Amino acid sequence: MTTSAVRILVVDDEPPIRKLLRLGLTAEGFAVSEAANARAAAEAVETEPPDLIILDLGLPDKPGHVLLEGWHATHPALPVIILSSRTDEAGIVHALEHGADDYVAKPFGMRELVARIRVALRHKLQQQGEKPIFQTGELAVDLVRRIVRIAGQEVKLSPKEYDILRVLVQHAGKVLTHQYLLKEVWGASADVQYLRVYIRQIRQKIETVPDQPHYIITETGIGYRLRDADPA
Repeated sequence: MTTSAVRILVVDDEPPIRKLLRLGLTAEGFAVSEAANARAAAEAVETEPPDLIILDLGLPDKPGHVLLEGWHATHPALPVIILSSRTDEAGIVHALEHGADDYVAKPFGMRELVARIRVALRHKLQQQGEKPIFQTGELAVDLVRRIVRIAGQEVKLSPKEYDILRVLVQHAGKVLTHQYLLKEVWGASADVQYLRVYIRQIRQKIETVPDQPHYIITETGIGYRLRDADPA
């Protein structure tokens, strides 16, 4: 998939935001279409599914969450990036747990948004043809042999630490909520403090400066994001 071939649907009820996105993304080589409400967005996706959707949650005719949940059921591989107020943590968490790939807070920078778009598109391709060895910077994870290395040196993780890192690797570049990680690793509801303790332990083993993490990034109040894989 080349950048010039990528079709992005912008779903937002604010004309100035749609114009800003159209101009900025078109300048980056993307093909941009727009929808001002949920009905138009749903029709656009059914008529010709885009390669990625940028979705505002506060639509006038239907909550963005409803659209998102429908798309997640019918188009599970379709990447969706949420545009939202950064203070709407509950809404962001709900969206991420129901299929959104990422979120960008308003007001936003175009360079950051474009970077997030490219990560989401790479993640889609990785899901379609996952490789057994994940590499980002000096961190390498062999998902078949369950071996973790930093700068070529093997790092010993406990089974639970490895399980957490494995889930982050499988969704590298994507924000994973606390509850999603707890469910995937513990299989049931657990105290988020357990997760924080394990994340801290993993950082002690893979980060050069654990208090200034380079690989496992904290999304305050929401969850964690593992740095995206290096381009092939």
